[in-house]
Amino acid sequence: MQRWIVVAPASVLLGWILSVLHVPAAWILGALIAAGTCALTTGEELRVSERVFTLARGAIGVMAALPLVGIPARDLLPFIVPGLLAAAFVIGMAFVGGILLADRGVSRETGVLSLLAGGASVMPAIAKEVGADVRYVALTQYLRLLVVSMTLPLVAGLLDAPQTHVPSALEPYWWMWLLVPALVLVGQPVGKLLRLPNASVFGPMLATVACGAVVPFEIVPPEPLMIAAFQCLGWICGGGLSVPALRHFSKLLPATLAYIALLMGACATSGWAVAKWLGISFYEGYLATTPGALETALALSAEGGAGPAVVSLQIIRLICILIFAGYLPKILRKL
Repeated sequence: MQRWIVVAPASVLLGWILSVLHVPAAWILGALIAAGTCALTTGEELRVSERVFTLARGAIGVMAALPLVGIPARDLLPFIVPGLLAAAFVIGMAFVGGILLADRGVSRETGVLSLLAGGASVMPAIAKEVGADVRYVALTQYLRLLVVSMTLPLVAGLLDAPQTHVPSALEPYWWMWLLVPALVLVGQPVGKLLRLPNASVFGPMLATVACGAVVPFEIVPPEPLMIAAFQCLGWICGGGLSVPALRHFSKLLPATLAYIALLMGACATSGWAVAKWLGISFYEGYLATTPGALETALALSAEGGAGPAVVSLQIIRLICILIFAGYLPKILRKL
């Protein structure tokens, strides 16, 4: 308890500083650094209540479902086939790369989850449920997220933005403080009842989509709630750090960076193919197939006036990746 008196405010301060500096996943990284520093200096893991972590996973599930709420199903139809092919391509690369990493001393689940390009905020939660190494998955995912997010604005700035779509603004409501926790508390048992993979994440996602289809207003989670969920994920990832774990990660760092570079090049190539297929600009094709950094890609898409292709293809890929991650242990057992 005494360590939390230091870690909690330090996590908030670091997260705020990183967010001001526009660092990707700022609140997660801030908590990860604070908790990891505490665990390493004291030589003892910093544990988070399982109940608290379950609620945090649910809040992440609500956030992950929000892009699905605002898009009519008919707008997704033209993008289903190219979206599925692009998702299969990314998943295939992650699967092969993860199996190769397994030869270097990590489990197959850890290797594949660490290389899946999408859902970086959700992957540590899924990793814990499927028995993968949460620390390695988190470090690798956020390294990829950082590299992709930093290069996206640079590459997109070299491309011609279409400027064909004007985004609409969202307005928060005070009752979201009640609605979002309700979606978590209702969605998680429903997910278990339906036997969804990773019910604590997918249950709230399903509840959010269902709620968004019937309510006459936008679902906007209060920022403090989402920050708390992000910080909890950071504590889980950083609190379990140890010197042996960091040494193991550093040994795999060259291979991880090489894979990230290869993945970014492959996704850019698939973005060019998708742009030709759908008759859209390469700007949209590139943003639609980026290996993660969804928030950055969507922000650049809105700023550049891109059409529905970017968000549609990103959502299709995210859904495929999350479903694949949830069933990964069964897939590996069958193989």
